[in-house]
Amino acid sequence: MLDRRQILAALGTTALATLAPGALLAAAVIKPDDASALLVIDVQNCFLPGGSLAVKDGDQVVPVINRIAKAFSNVVTTQDWHTQGHVSFASVHSGKKPFETVDLPYGKQVLWPDHCVQGTDGAALSKDLAIPHAQLVIRKGFHKDVDSYSAFLEADGKTSTGLAAYLKARKIKRVFVAGLATDFCVAWTALDARKAGFEVYVVEDACRGIDTQGSLAKAWADMAKAGVKRIQSADIAVSA
Repeated sequence: MLDRRQILAALGTTALATLAPGALLAAAVIKPDDASALLVIDVQNCFLPGGSLAVKDGDQVVPVINRIAKAFSNVVTTQDWHTQGHVSFASVHSGKKPFETVDLPYGKQVLWPDHCVQGTDGAALSKDLAIPHAQLVIRKGFHKDVDSYSAFLEADGKTSTGLAAYLKARKIKRVFVAGLATDFCVAWTALDARKAGFEVYVVEDACRGIDTQGSLAKAWADMAKAGVKRIQSADIAVSA
């Protein structure tokens, strides 16, 4: 039988869990290991202030990514790498404007301003991105008739970039996703990483969203439903 002190102790623990769940969870700092990889998504000039498809405050992710990248021995970066006249550009669809949609053979496509055209300065990674130990750059969206948000699969849902096989060959079990934009390339990458069998974390303050027609809220809801974990950069242990 429990004595009074045991009952009070149990009640105290229950109260703490009820009143301050965040405080209890905050103690669990994540330390990336050799089975962890950081995926840095599309931190390119076109998506930064002054770019043709600038994400609001997109440049603010750069110092956060630079800091957390130091905690990872495995880092992959991605680049949108579109052809001239890419099917995702509003400019190639008569009468259409950016952010409108069209139906393509693989589904509904949001139309964008021309951006990240192969070999242009806009397609280059930010000069302030400092991750010299990144081992791989995945270029996506280079097929003229198919867009590609995800670092794993093109928008047709079946054409692979090879990233999943690469990570599995490196014995990676969990991936951390950061970059631009939260509601498109980051979210699609996170969802496809889950489908590929990885444990997935999205580092919220290392991302920024476009948020067109409720896309940001929908992206977070879809990721939560898929089992993607939403964390902050402070949740990752980074050595001084």
